[in-house]
Amino acid sequence: MKKVILVSVSLFLATMAAVAQKPVEVGGAPMYPTKNIIENAVNSKDHTTLVAAVKAAGLVETLQSAGPFTVFAPTNAAFEKLPAGTVENLLKPENKAVLASVLTYHVVAGRMSSADVAAAIKAGKGKAEFKTVQGGVLTAMMSGKDVVLKDSKGNTSKITVMDVNQSNGVILVIDAVVMP
Repeated sequence: MKKVILVSVSLFLATMAAVAQKPVEVGGAPMYPTKNIIENAVNSKDHTTLVAAVKAAGLVETLQSAGPFTVFAPTNAAFEKLPAGTVENLLKPENKAVLASVLTYHVVAGRMSSADVAAAIKAGKGKAEFKTVQGGVLTAMMSGKDVVLKDSKGNTSKITVMDVNQSNGVILVIDAVVMP
């Protein structure tokens, strides 16, 4: 009887570990928690603009490092909401520093899960401020059941996919580009 219980407990724990490691799908591709932010992002068809921008800004090595980082990752559709020509202009070599500033405004040092963000909002009585790697601040708040970020210009972005765990952090997918 003890052997059956032990085997059952072992199978249960193995199943729970497999579920905990199950990758989240983003942009039609699985995001494996054993891979780093760049290794996963390059496979998302929804983040091709972001990946191109990260490469143009020279931030690939940084986002492959140990981190950990929390990346608020705008989709291609989010970049398309910017005024016409903005992305093309930012991708020019002479605008590398500006592009790096915009992109690092989407990154917070440390690993923040959706539960961490929600707890910070609750502790802040409805708002939480997160200092970005760029040096600016993003403000998180609830809008109904959605977590919304407000940038320094007052623009907002909704988090659409939570807790995309990476070996060096976590990605939270957003529906608009936030600006410093």
